[in-house]
Amino acid sequence: MGNSNFEEQSKIFSQVLGLFNKYQTVVLGDREFCSVKLANWLREQEVQFCLRLKKNEFILGEDEIWHSLDSLGLEPGVSLFLQNIKVTKSQKVQGLNLAAKWKRKLKGWSTEEGWFILTNLTDLTSAINAYKKRFDIEEMFRDFKSGGYNLEDTNVSGNRLISLILIISIAYSMSTFQGQKIKRIGVQKYVARVKEYARVTRRHSSFYVGLYSQTWVSFIDNCWCIVQKLMRLNSNKIEYYLRGMRAMELILPTF
Repeated sequence: MGNSNFEEQSKIFSQVLGLFNKYQTVVLGDREFCSVKLANWLREQEVQFCLRLKKNEFILGEDEIWHSLDSLGLEPGVSLFLQNIKVTKSQKVQGLNLAAKWKRKLKGWSTEEGWFILTNLTDLTSAINAYKKRFDIEEMFRDFKSGGYNLEDTNVSGNRLISLILIISIAYSMSTFQGQKIKRIGVQKYVARVKEYARVTRRHSSFYVGLYSQTWVSFIDNCWCIVQKLMRLNSNKIEYYLRGMRAMELILPTF
């Protein structure tokens, strides 16, 4: 919905929000998605939200002067929470909150910029923790597309697209559960290279590990003779070979 307008967004939300009235619902949106109109509409519907603002947006300060978000002094390691703000010169919407945070530097590395989140949640921690969950959604979209099933290359629409999404959802769930099993027994590094030099975050998701575990296990049937020949030529690698075989024995029962 990032390329949609307020009318399209509010129409879709009107159709689906009622399905979640038994749950605590928080609408999350990135900068392409964010609309102050949408934030105001969600507030009127009594729905919680965290919508990220662009840093060139303006809020009205206590000095009655409009200040751009990038002039608030946010820098690595700094966070702030402003309540009951008036946001954007054009919309002048009153009574929302602004949660801002820029992750501190870790081993000399920091994100390129901080977050400015327009929200009706009442404290910084709740807003930041809620918005973090958006990145799990981004990972899922990537896995559905270029990171796994290449959904965008199918060029299907209508009922065929709905059927394909349902099938992919089932396959995605099965691969994710499989990856979680493999991670619990601690042998995921044999399926996928999960760590790289100087990398501070995990390399592959549970979905990726689960998806490629079947390919990795199938290798034993198709290339067994080749591996045996390689081990005879590289006897100094036999220890690693035995570790891999042990990992294979642990993974096979999870299928």
